[in-house]
Amino acid sequence: MRARHPLLLEPMEAPRTVARPQHRHILRTRWSDEDRQGVLNNAASLTLCEEARLSWCLHHGLLEGADFPFVLAQANTRWIAPGAGGVEVVVELSTLEIGATSFTQCYRIRECDGGRVLVECEARLVAWDARTRGKAPLSARLRAALEADLAASGS
Repeated sequence: MRARHPLLLEPMEAPRTVARPQHRHILRTRWSDEDRQGVLNNAASLTLCEEARLSWCLHHGLLEGADFPFVLAQANTRWIAPGAGGVEVVVELSTLEIGATSFTQCYRIRECDGGRVLVECEARLVAWDARTRGKAPLSARLRAALEADLAASGS
């Protein structure tokens, strides 16, 4: 029998993913992304998801200068297989939900050679006003890009 903390409210759930992603971004992991066990470091996986978000923003013309129009508020990540540095990977990105001030996207990181899934992640992103340093309504441009992704996926 598995021991549980007495105040545990819910078990952790796997990140939601989709069969056909809306955006793909290919990049190479760095050798320095490996940890002391010789596998892709957990923080490097989140950076790969961030790189895919940057690619998605550039594709939709959403960057103002070098600033993202949102911040990462929450991430649920599942490491499925050990990755390595110096390997070409594809990060698949899809929009799952759109709210008034936030949206949810999912990511899947695969090795390009063979397609082995390394990581799945679900992230909640919140529109950000750098001037007030607080959340803001989604801009019309950001909402249009998110809605276009959902429409293209048949959601």
